Amino acid sequence: MKLLAIFALLLLVVGFVLGDKPSIKVSCNPTQLMPCVSPIMLGTPPAAKCCSRLKEQEPCMCGYIKDPSFAKYVESPGAKKVAKTCGVPVPNCIS
Repeated sequence: MKLLAIFALLLLVVGFVLGDKPSIKVSCNPTQLMPCVSPIMLGTPPAAKCCSRLKEQEPCMCGYIKDPSFAKYVESPGAKKVAKTCGVPVPNCIS
């Protein structure tokens, strides 16, 4: 159960960070955001690895936001705070 919550939180972070950047080839894999789980859930400062992963996954965020399984996590206050701290913009996902 705890692992499921962590995975869901990761997906939220990924959804929050991803944007539309078609010129960058990225493998959209929410498990890459595992270093961001504690900062999102516990409010601890994100490590450099979390921020770098968020930036790498930024092109995927709208896809995560559009997925009902991940949207609530990506759009959570904790995910938004981590993204802001890491200098990753919140995507504006218009379909």
